[in-house]
Amino acid sequence: MEVTVVGCSGSFAGPDSAASSYLVRAEHEGRTWAVVLDLGNGALGALQRHLDPADVDAVLLSHLHVDHCVDVCGLYVLLTYHPSSPGPRRADRLPVHGPAGAGEQLARAYGDATPEALQRVLAFPTLTDRVPVVVGPFTITPVRVEHPVEAYGFRVEAGGRTLAYTGDTDSCPALTDLMTGADLVLADSAFVDGRDEATGIHLSGSRAARAAVAAGGVGRLVLTHLPAWNDPEVCRSQAAGVWPGVVELAEPGATYTV
Repeated sequence: MEVTVVGCSGSFAGPDSAASSYLVRAEHEGRTWAVVLDLGNGALGALQRHLDPADVDAVLLSHLHVDHCVDVCGLYVLLTYHPSSPGPRRADRLPVHGPAGAGEQLARAYGDATPEALQRVLAFPTLTDRVPVVVGPFTITPVRVEHPVEAYGFRVEAGGRTLAYTGDTDSCPALTDLMTGADLVLADSAFVDGRDEATGIHLSGSRAARAAVAAGGVGRLVLTHLPAWNDPEVCRSQAAGVWPGVVELAEPGATYTV
């Protein structure tokens, strides 16, 4: 698998990065398959640097906060009204897997009272905890995590390799199932120890590292979802006090081979 950071800014688009979005690609049956994990504000623009969005095979939304999903509205526009095509740019509807009510919430964000317009080009299958989604070579297992709204991390498996993406979460037992044996973990690190005291919302660098150590068998730990107001080196330092290896920071455009 190749994992590309489309956007990694936490909570809102920052000056150097779109909000959360990750492109995962793999070769299978003679072509490149592509799934997008989250599509937050600003991410659709950045995604076009890496591929034509019409070639995406599926989008998976970890939860329905705007910094993870709102650019699906722009994707609908691109797939519907691009002048190169007299109709929708895809012969099939693009599946956008998300929590219950994703179609309705995105329709409201777009400005329609119902999801009927979006459903002309997008399908909205509902995610279920621990029920895998299969897309080409990818088996993607949503794991319910700890956040104020219904939220999932994604365990993405292909070719015997594993990516774990936490989405937004605080520490919770589910992170062990999500992370165990993962070759690469993309971990929420929005909070800073000693500054952010709220619980049930986000990980800090140290809590992300602690979860990865407890899970066991994690190859690489990459901190992501850092808001623009965070000092990334503080987050890295707090994780480094727990993680035995090198703590990496996500950067827009970075690609990891998993």
